[in-house]
Amino acid sequence: MYANGNPHIGFAFELVLADVLARYHRLLEEDTYFLTGTDEHGSTVVKASEKNNKSPKEYVDEVAIKVQELAKILNISNDDFIRTSDQTRHWPAAQKIWNLIKEDLYKKNYEGLYCVGHEAFIKKSDLVDGVCPLHKTEPEKIGEENWFFKLTKYKKEVKKKIESGEMKVTPEIRKQEILNLIDDAEDVSFSRPSKDLGWGIPVPDDDTQTMYVWADALTNYISALGYADENPKFEKFWPADVHLVGKDILRFHAMIWPAMLLSAGLPLPKEICVHGFITVDGEKMSKTIGNVVDPFEAVGKYGAEVVRYFLLREIPSGDDGDFSYKKLEERYNGDLANGLGNLVQRVATLAEDGLDGELIFKKEDFVTGGLLAEVIDNDIPFENNINDFRLHDALGDIWRKVSMSNVFIAERKPWKEVKENPTEFLKTMVTIVAMIHHISWRLQPFMPETADKIAKIFGDDLSNKEIPENYKFIVKKGEGLFPRLK
Repeated sequence: MYANGNPHIGFAFELVLADVLARYHRLLEEDTYFLTGTDEHGSTVVKASEKNNKSPKEYVDEVAIKVQELAKILNISNDDFIRTSDQTRHWPAAQKIWNLIKEDLYKKNYEGLYCVGHEAFIKKSDLVDGVCPLHKTEPEKIGEENWFFKLTKYKKEVKKKIESGEMKVTPEIRKQEILNLIDDAEDVSFSRPSKDLGWGIPVPDDDTQTMYVWADALTNYISALGYADENPKFEKFWPADVHLVGKDILRFHAMIWPAMLLSAGLPLPKEICVHGFITVDGEKMSKTIGNVVDPFEAVGKYGAEVVRYFLLREIPSGDDGDFSYKKLEERYNGDLANGLGNLVQRVATLAEDGLDGELIFKKEDFVTGGLLAEVIDNDIPFENNINDFRLHDALGDIWRKVSMSNVFIAERKPWKEVKENPTEFLKTMVTIVAMIHHISWRLQPFMPETADKIAKIFGDDLSNKEIPENYKFIVKKGEGLFPRLK
């Protein structure tokens, strides 16, 4: 996260998206390394620190703590946290990359329009009514001598790798967006005069210049892996399988970063997944309007699992979406309380009352045929949705199974079967408990605490995707998972 302010709900969204991907691949028993952190240099950070009457170092220290606190309360499973102001872990790698790409750097005097919000020079043709269309601010006219990176030397090769899918950009609309931009790309300024910007990494062998914030920040992906010291972790986990970024920084990740890596002779990330923006009640978040959603407040009121569910289900992974507390409460009561919570409570009650809380799983007792059995065996849509970065649809797949399970119970009427036909009652219970296992196992990346609570209710350790034959479920009904909001 860029450390020019406290984390908002948009960054919380990014964290939970990344967390789902990491937890899912761990669930598949794949070696997984999940990195997040803070990008802490640049003029925007300096201005924010001055506004708060702090030094840049004091300011970013506070922001970094806030970001780590947010990750903790959202139950984010990151393996590491990198800060670009870390002179021991990050700076050596950034300077090493600079030296490796030095043949593609040149110094020249330049005059242009600098958007502080973007931390980049932008073209006059990019402006709308004289202001940056994203940040709604007038760019500064700057004339200075900077180091420039020969982006034009590599843009054709970068374009070819994107078009071929060697470096995927997901979703397709973002792939087309970057392909449309790349032909007009120019060489990019890679430094600022240190007299104007001292907060940053010094350019090697040139104390008059400070590294451009993006030249510094993008290197975090490999600095955290110990690239500067040739740590074995770098060889193991690079190239990254996924970079997860917001659409506003797509061009830095899909154009400048791969060009830097090509210049340095390093492999490119395999995929860049791009998420959209979150509006609030249909309007862009703005401090002026006063509609910025504080994720700490949301978690404090509803709990991390509810906030995770809402963000992951309501907001399309690769597109813009809208946040409102009204929608969150509707999702809570409809999907969580009436849907999943009701299902778990009903089945646990039936198991306690009709089976004395014990059920031995045997496939021969499974209800054959019908929609439920078909769904249990059909995981392809769920897996495809995760692999295609449609996490909202993958979660929707799980909830369709929740709905089907509730319909199955209504059709089978196990409260009657237990009295009239114990054999059929047992089949119903084996089938529905198997379905709850099926749901819980797949829910783990999205709502890990909820999946764990369900597992404890049913005595299910969730260590296996498929239930072992003769597995003994010990059911102990507890409090409802999601009491209805009034």
